[in-house]
Amino acid sequence: MAASLMVLAVAQAYAAPAPDTLAKVLASKELRVCSPGDYKPFSFDNQGRFEGIDNDLVTRLAKSMDAKVVIVKSSWPTLIADFKSKCDLGVGGISITLPRQQQALMSEPYFTNGKTPLVRCEDVSKYQTVEQINRPDVRIIANPGGSNENFARTALLKAKLTMHPENITIFDELVAKRADVFVTEAAEAMVKTHEYKGVLCGVNPDKPLRPSQNAWLIKDNDFRFKAYVDQFLRLEKLSGRLEETIRRWLPN
Repeated sequence: MAASLMVLAVAQAYAAPAPDTLAKVLASKELRVCSPGDYKPFSFDNQGRFEGIDNDLVTRLAKSMDAKVVIVKSSWPTLIADFKSKCDLGVGGISITLPRQQQALMSEPYFTNGKTPLVRCEDVSKYQTVEQINRPDVRIIANPGGSNENFARTALLKAKLTMHPENITIFDELVAKRADVFVTEAAEAMVKTHEYKGVLCGVNPDKPLRPSQNAWLIKDNDFRFKAYVDQFLRLEKLSGRLEETIRRWLPN
């Protein structure tokens, strides 16, 4: 019994204290936010200025704490590590997944999304289902480190996969006919359908192949800050400002 109590005492002595991001931000007047900055309409690095749904929201979140936003540019492969070591919050169109929840808390969802094929417009009828895409003669493409790669490697094992290093120029691979299908999120498919009008088309973005939800990363065990962020998002929804922000950045 004495040995067990000693082990418990040692474990408690070395246990890291729970983070208190709210107190930290209130004191420092800075909210440090990690984002890959390559995902319209959520967060996009426009020549050094980050803009999109998430950036509008975190600006208002910071204002509620009398703080300013400091953006830390990350990437999808390094997002979790960067967030843990450098940031108070992780944003940018992040899908809620169980592997991510094993490493951090996530806010309540603020957007319903889902995996949607993006293809050349003349090919929309060819790629309506997973079965039509998951074939050896179909060339799919994905960007590394996020849920797009995970979907390609778990749901589309029979298709021919090419990895593209980043998410900004991946769409040009479809235009140049070096790839046939990029399965991304419905919101991004809608944005790119608008930007590449008549060339690229999202396939049934209102009925995604795999529904998902987007949320923000919050430090593990920081339930006080999670409660604060969740309440902020609820108030944004109730006031209508969340819907206004989404409409501002998401094309009809």
